[in-house]
Amino acid sequence: MSTLLIYGATGYTGRLVAEEAALQGLRVVLAARNQRELERLAHELGLSWRSFALDEPGRLRAGLEGIGTVLNLAGPFSATAAPLIDVCRDARANYVDVTGEAAVLEAAAARDAEARRDGIVLLPGAGFDVVPSDCLTKHLKNRMPGMQRLRLSISGLNRASRGTTLTAIEAIGRGTLVRREGQLVELPRPPRAEADFGDGPRPTVAVSWGDVATAWYTTAAPWIEVHFEASPALSALARAPAPIGAMLRSRPLKAVLKALARRAAAGPDAQSRAKGEARLLGEAWDESGRRIASLMRTPDPYALTALTALAVAARVAEGAVPPGFHTPGAAFGADFVLGFDGVTRRDIA
Repeated sequence: MSTLLIYGATGYTGRLVAEEAALQGLRVVLAARNQRELERLAHELGLSWRSFALDEPGRLRAGLEGIGTVLNLAGPFSATAAPLIDVCRDARANYVDVTGEAAVLEAAAARDAEARRDGIVLLPGAGFDVVPSDCLTKHLKNRMPGMQRLRLSISGLNRASRGTTLTAIEAIGRGTLVRREGQLVELPRPPRAEADFGDGPRPTVAVSWGDVATAWYTTAAPWIEVHFEASPALSALARAPAPIGAMLRSRPLKAVLKALARRAAAGPDAQSRAKGEARLLGEAWDESGRRIASLMRTPDPYALTALTALAVAARVAEGAVPPGFHTPGAAFGADFVLGFDGVTRRDIA
């Protein structure tokens, strides 16, 4: 396996992945911009480290010397993905991250040709978003090769990390991304629906989730939506009139929300992660209107992310994926996520 560097190791998700790497006995290199925290974590886990920031080109290039694969866990990925991919190209290093930001995923897909030329792999979305959902969409595609419409509904995302919250604040007040006739479009009002996660229908609201990008590359379904189970807060945002949306987009308000988020806990504690779970309902329709559906259950999203991100990056580092842009489901198949403890899938229609 080529040398794997974990960037953003001192963040909430980064620590989970670094701890899992040490537990598995993988000799990875930890990296982050905060040298003091990084050195302390590396010493605790018995791993090597390199400290550099992404806005320091010289140190960034030096930081990737001898590295074969980079696993980026430092969000928001709208700020970190592009500079790291640029340097990965120069260093001929593969790039993996855990983004759920559709724009970042689309930008990575747009670099497929240059990645092939450079002989490197670009595989974003290696966490909870989008490994389980992308494997689920791949399974639906296998069941219905001619699918035209895809809807993913997700329940159980009740506890967000500080980094996830900061990324979500950036999206407040914007329209909802969906795919229509193969194109990403932003709707001023999110579509609403219902989903049965195993205990009766529940209301859902469409969100701008990463699968509106990746599911297109995995399935080629021209109509794609991603929904969350409708919490009271999400329902209120969905019903907010246009003037409220404009106010929520204001920089001063977002600055206040971000300041509050930075004071919150880094993320769910170990006890919460042990108890947490998520459920994903995948539904697909063909041109005649025939519907199929499959239901997936997973452990806590952050606990699963630590496992899937490391497994994806390790496989990439081992040379198991050819150069170019890939989604998890396309690279590893529909059953990849079933190899993790606590993940189940069953066809219900």
